[in-house]
Amino acid sequence: MSRLPSYDELPRAKGKVGSAWGVFGAGDSLGRIALQTPERIAAAARLVRRGDVFSLNAPLNAIEPAFFGRGVPRHTMIRTRFGGADDVIDNLYPQASSQWDSLAHAAFEPGIFYNGATYDDIVAGRNTIDHWARRGIAGRAVLLDAARTYADAGRAFDPGSAHAITVADLELARERSHITFEPGDILLLHTGYLEWYGRQEAAAKAALPANIVAVGLEHTEAMARYLWDTQISAIATDNPGVEVFPCDRSPEAWPFGFLHNTLIAQFGLALGEFWWLHDLAEDCARDGVYEMFFTSAPLNVPSGIGSPANALAIK
Repeated sequence: MSRLPSYDELPRAKGKVGSAWGVFGAGDSLGRIALQTPERIAAAARLVRRGDVFSLNAPLNAIEPAFFGRGVPRHTMIRTRFGGADDVIDNLYPQASSQWDSLAHAAFEPGIFYNGATYDDIVAGRNTIDHWARRGIAGRAVLLDAARTYADAGRAFDPGSAHAITVADLELARERSHITFEPGDILLLHTGYLEWYGRQEAAAKAALPANIVAVGLEHTEAMARYLWDTQISAIATDNPGVEVFPCDRSPEAWPFGFLHNTLIAQFGLALGEFWWLHDLAEDCARDGVYEMFFTSAPLNVPSGIGSPANALAIK
């Protein structure tokens, strides 16, 4: 593809939102991950200067009790008959901690997924996580630090509140980082939520899943337009769902009241949630470098819906 159309050049789905169905091919199951071309990946590898590696993965049991009706994995160690050890993990919800949402995760409207796939198509393996797993995810990542941007501006900010991050906020963070988006970038958005979560008492954590309130992207078409026009291949955050919670799933707010409907099911955009970005953000604040080489290896689960992130940033 020589040129990605702008948001305003996309056809309108249901008269509501720009639709990228067919932009990457009628049978496409990769979405915007296809923007990570060999040339762009090779260029991103040249960003490695120090060789410092940052794991962006929280422990599998970091969120306990789990959000969104999921469960916490149970880990059992087994002594083998040869004197070694094995282990078993059951009750594993691949999207309960640092994770990817595949393009099979969210529907645009009930039963209709990215590129017009049906639920039966999803069961048969369309749009599922194994498409990304077989090729891997790699390229240039850029970090926008919303938490420090607010602090620099003297603005009060609570990650555990329904604080909506606006397009203007993202642009301010981008300018602060001296970053220019390039096609195929992975956008890492540091809000401070996961670090905030880790400081909460057990009783406070126990109450959170029943009433999820968290910082995140605003529920507007302006935000959808901005994310499409950046030409990023993925966005990953340290909050529960990329967008601000609670969301609005009412028919009147659709499709922007729950941005997953648009970002995943219309744009083919990879979403990462609950990523550990604290250490990377600290390093970026120290050295002033907000771009880095990035890799991720999703689990190769045939017809899988999500996966642990298995993500690394290398500077």
